[in-house]
Amino acid sequence: MAFAEGKESHFVEAARGGGHRWWRYLVGLAVIISFYVVGAGAATMFIASAIGGRGEEVGIFLGQGDLSALGPVSEFAALMLSNVFFLAGILVTVTLIHRRHPRTLVTARERVSWRRIGHGFVAIFVPWSLILVLGQYLLYPETFAFTSDLATFALFAPVALVLIAIQTTTEELFCRGYLVQATSLIWANRVFLALVPAVVFALLHLGNPEAEAGGWLTMVLFYFLGPGLAWTIVSLVDGTTELAIGAHFAFNAVYFVVVNPIGGVITTPALFTVSEYHSTLYALSAASVIPVFLAISYVVFRREPRRIGSRSNGNGRIDHPVDV
Repeated sequence: MAFAEGKESHFVEAARGGGHRWWRYLVGLAVIISFYVVGAGAATMFIASAIGGRGEEVGIFLGQGDLSALGPVSEFAALMLSNVFFLAGILVTVTLIHRRHPRTLVTARERVSWRRIGHGFVAIFVPWSLILVLGQYLLYPETFAFTSDLATFALFAPVALVLIAIQTTTEELFCRGYLVQATSLIWANRVFLALVPAVVFALLHLGNPEAEAGGWLTMVLFYFLGPGLAWTIVSLVDGTTELAIGAHFAFNAVYFVVVNPIGGVITTPALFTVSEYHSTLYALSAASVIPVFLAISYVVFRREPRRIGSRSNGNGRIDHPVDV
């Protein structure tokens, strides 16, 4: 099968390659969601069986929706492995339904820049780690503790980083790639393109314990005005989702591997553990690290201007080639 390769410089414009009729996106969304739902159950059953669970125990895990009985590491793996199916759904959709290369969800260039992904990782990992570690240590020292089991951490960290990379990359391909491109076919205004995936990203996290504990402040600062909106903005400005992929990976890696709060969406054997979750601190920390990330991305890791095929009509709207 021949792929319709995007030749324009902006990844949003790559949406016009291959099959891009509205019905393809409806079918594509149905396929992606189906893969994810089926994958969530399959991953849980696989993990439960792998650790020696009997059939009735697996049924209890699936029926109650409570994975905590699997243990922290197995629970983490069960939740994260569902993203493998999520990713598969995205790849199948873009390849077979839209008839274009999955790379076009990241960039319209011929190759993905791993260096740029690394730039995004560094721009978030360093300030986010410092803010969380120092904030927790200085404000709540009684709840902040270094791990007492380095052996478990040493085994957990490399596996966790691989699973986190799959999870965050998949979410970026969907939210910042697929959804932004689909939305651009409705209205290519940059503000509209930034808001839609940010709202969807926030809605996907409504059920997280952090959202319930922090209420609207956590949702607005930690999920919406924080990462969700920032990743989309930097992708629209940069012309690729490379920086966002690296930044999202770093953001979650710090949360799950470096400083993990008990009572969050998943409790992990991280390097530092916070015994009491302070939603306001996490929300304000996320809100403060975003400007730092944007400044580093613009000043330190700024990409050279890419003019070939890139055009704007001056009112914030991205012009596309004619649909043929």
